Amino acid sequence: MGSASTISFARGAPSLDIVDVDGLKAAAAHAFENDPAGTTAYGTAVGYPPLREWIAAKHAVDASQVLVTNGSMQADAFLFATLVQPGEHVVVERPTYDRTLLNLRNLGADVHPVSLLTDGIDTDELAALLEHVGDVQLAHVIPNFQNPAGYTLALAKRHALLALAKARNFVIFEDDPYVDIRFRGEPLPTMLSLDDSGSVVYASSFSKTVCPGVRVGYLVGPAALVDEIRVLATNTYISPNMVAQSIVNEFCRSGAIDRSIATVKAALAERVEVLTAALERELPEARFTPPDGGYFMWVELPEEIDVDQLFDEATARGVAFVKGTDFLLEGGRNTMRLAYSGVTTDEIDEGITRLAAAVRAIEAGATA
Repeated sequence: MGSASTISFARGAPSLDIVDVDGLKAAAAHAFENDPAGTTAYGTAVGYPPLREWIAAKHAVDASQVLVTNGSMQADAFLFATLVQPGEHVVVERPTYDRTLLNLRNLGADVHPVSLLTDGIDTDELAALLEHVGDVQLAHVIPNFQNPAGYTLALAKRHALLALAKARNFVIFEDDPYVDIRFRGEPLPTMLSLDDSGSVVYASSFSKTVCPGVRVGYLVGPAALVDEIRVLATNTYISPNMVAQSIVNEFCRSGAIDRSIATVKAALAERVEVLTAALERELPEARFTPPDGGYFMWVELPEEIDVDQLFDEATARGVAFVKGTDFLLEGGRNTMRLAYSGVTTDEIDEGITRLAAAVRAIEAGATA
């Protein structure tokens, strides 16, 4: 089956039909008209000042606590490079974002995965781990519609994490790129907004609310830490992309971002419904929790289904996904991440039909 007909549940990115291209074009024109000097100059390492101020207002912090970066992954990399030394203990969720694992392991961190439940990281398990290992430098948590699982951290667990961080003097890295893509239920307060001890460093992104191509993300944290990271940013690139940040600033201040988010949420809510129905129909043995927002669903198949074999069988049938093993240091041989953000409802139905055929082929001992 040719690649042109492949249906991909692999990419965590919105399909073009839900990107506000016209709004972005208008924002770009306004950026160059309203501030040609600031838009075209190098700028400074902290980011485009009006956007920095808009983000600060959104989170009710001082602008000195904000650093705007080229995507939130760069914010992650700066934070890890500043806070994590080789051999230091770092907590991650199990499973967690694959590039977070890669970054931390490349830095030589001693990575401790803590079980992720449907209501977020297991705070009891974390408390026991803290008793065992002693000093932990940082805990990386994706609180809303987690990548890869799609789960959301419950309010009680947010408070529990903050109490642990305050008592044990570690940093909570609240990695929150999906927060605005909630299409069901009530939004929960960020740990940043609940923090009274300077324990939280927060990161988010405009990739999921504006478009991935802008590559604009940001960090919010204690001003002294942000200033330390600013020095690293200056030495890395002098300044981030001012053109992109100026466009995002106009997109946000015009209200286009609110319309864009509404479009994305409506589309993704429908896609989750279709994906849930298709899985229940075609793979009733699959275990999953439909997310309340974001891009991803974590699916667990019966233990006898090996994800490497399933990946090959699915590829042969023109359907792509990401193996669950990519998000884990060990285990997860029967799990996968399905991204529903970049596929239409028709593609979802057809894709899950193909995926089920791949599972049935494995069960029958056949090959494609």
